[in-house]
Amino acid sequence: MPAPSLSVDAYRALAGSALGHSSWYRLDQARIQAFADTTEDWQAIHIDEASAAQGPFGATIAHGFLTLSMLSAMAAEVLPRIEGNTRSINYGFNSLRFISPVRSGRRVRALFELRAVEQRASGAIQSTLGVSVEIEGESKPALVAEWITLSQH
Repeated sequence: MPAPSLSVDAYRALAGSALGHSSWYRLDQARIQAFADTTEDWQAIHIDEASAAQGPFGATIAHGFLTLSMLSAMAAEVLPRIEGNTRSINYGFNSLRFISPVRSGRRVRALFELRAVEQRASGAIQSTLGVSVEIEGESKPALVAEWITLSQH
């Protein structure tokens, strides 16, 4: 279910607030293989189940960038839409750390915090989001990031 639409002022008022969790997403071997094929990153730790079983994680693991790329789907569920927004784009990351590997078949979800909202001279609204991608049943997150997006009106 998509997140609600808010006025610019109502959106700004959320700065400093946790916005909530996304749904859980399973990072199974089929998704990992598809990502490997798309990015041409065929390291054994991701796609060779027999070899990876003998490695430090006991199974194949999702690419860190696969986990990161799931933020778009997760954000669509949680981040409010700003009324009058014509497009949103990724502007970058102030920080990004891959903390724990995601073993094949595990589920992940993201917790979003709206840290800051700034009006830019171009008319765009810049949002700074704190993100933590949790791994179901594990105490450490898969990744933590500070993500910057731009919304154009």
